Amino acid sequence: MSVRDGATGRITAVSSDGTHRFSKPNRAGITLLAGLGVAGDAHAGVTVQHRSRVARDPSQPNLRQVHLLAGELLAELAAAGHPVAPGELGENVTTYGVDLLALPTGALLRLGPEAVVEVTGLRNPCLQIDAFQEGLLRRVAGRAPDGSVVRRAGIMGVVRTGGTLRPGDPVGVELPAGEHRPLERV
Repeated sequence: MSVRDGATGRITAVSSDGTHRFSKPNRAGITLLAGLGVAGDAHAGVTVQHRSRVARDPSQPNLRQVHLLAGELLAELAAAGHPVAPGELGENVTTYGVDLLALPTGALLRLGPEAVVEVTGLRNPCLQIDAFQEGLLRRVAGRAPDGSVVRRAGIMGVVRTGGTLRPGDPVGVELPAGEHRPLERV
């Protein structure tokens, strides 16, 4: 599947949490800070903030400043008997109308009136997903017929231009020039 340049969608929910927890509460709005991430969120920073990655090498650049998840996935999970609300999988931005997983590395997402997030890769689903809701991990991670791993728990990005986001704000897609590299886990 592919996404066309100029594709548009909308933000359906925004979430943040200053503490490292699995789920993030919904907010009326969040502010993205260039080069850092979501203001006040535990994952904001120039260097990696994810606990397991900090333990390995705290000097790594933070390529996971913003976690975005397609609302279409939440609807699919609910239909399969796994009701999940926006923010409950730890995402900062829940969208509708853009196939996030089909974006290439380096795509720019224009969020709200001024923010820009550069897509860096796929979220790597972890066992915490099954701790949140048993059986959910196999719905968001699995294997393709060729044996490759399929990750569907959202995408990660870095903030290039800051701004405030609210539910209902638009999402625009700007594809990178040249050959597109598929998303890999970050």
